Amino acid sequence: MQTRAELKQEAKNLLKGHWGKAIGLNILQILPLLLGLFVVVGIVAAIFVTISQSPNGSFVNDFARETGSNGDRTDFFSNIFSSLIQTLLTVGVNYTLLDWLRTKKSDFSVVRGIFSVFTKRDFLAVVVLWIVQTLFEFFWYLVFIIPGIVKTYAYSQTYYIYKDIADNGGGDDLNYLDYVTKSRQLMKGHKFEYFVLQLSFLGWDILAILTLGIGEIWLIPYKNTTYMAYYRSLAGDQFRKEPSTETNTDAYFEA
Repeated sequence: MQTRAELKQEAKNLLKGHWGKAIGLNILQILPLLLGLFVVVGIVAAIFVTISQSPNGSFVNDFARETGSNGDRTDFFSNIFSSLIQTLLTVGVNYTLLDWLRTKKSDFSVVRGIFSVFTKRDFLAVVVLWIVQTLFEFFWYLVFIIPGIVKTYAYSQTYYIYKDIADNGGGDDLNYLDYVTKSRQLMKGHKFEYFVLQLSFLGWDILAILTLGIGEIWLIPYKNTTYMAYYRSLAGDQFRKEPSTETNTDAYFEA
């Protein structure tokens, strides 16, 4: 298993000379974040200006009432749909990054890379895996927030295990719950390690915010590539071998 420094160096080596392609591949994650940061900065600036011109803090009261009324109009199903689309796009990009890390070939199409899960083989599978994983995490969060967070990390490699097995022509003897179980088994003893890897980007995240999000243009591809390097290093080729015929008897909700 590679160290954090080695994973990050591998990501930087891969992206060196190909930052344009990497940014294009991650553009649908970069643009909403940039837009969101600009909107937040604009709103904060507008609030401060308005407060300074508003007598007796009347603007604060009006803003609080308006915010509360808008919150009541939040469309639950719209949020669910947005989460699904975001997952499909993110997983598609990460699939492309994983292949790039393995083959070192950068001659892929950026558009096809972004939408790589929108295929006959992968689309339905990723949607079902998203539903299963989301339900599992939801039930664990009902227990308490800490178990929910732990299980989020335990199930974090589900999509990539599915990809490796499917790429090898396996999976006929597996159901969707099995991929979640395999992720939990893979991450046993590695959940905190993965958390620390994500936490190690905190300094870069703060710097990106201080640049009004401009730094995210390079940071998001760097982070995503590092996370895929982590999966590749952790999983190795164990899911790319001939599929096993052994029956998995582990409980799906096992810790």
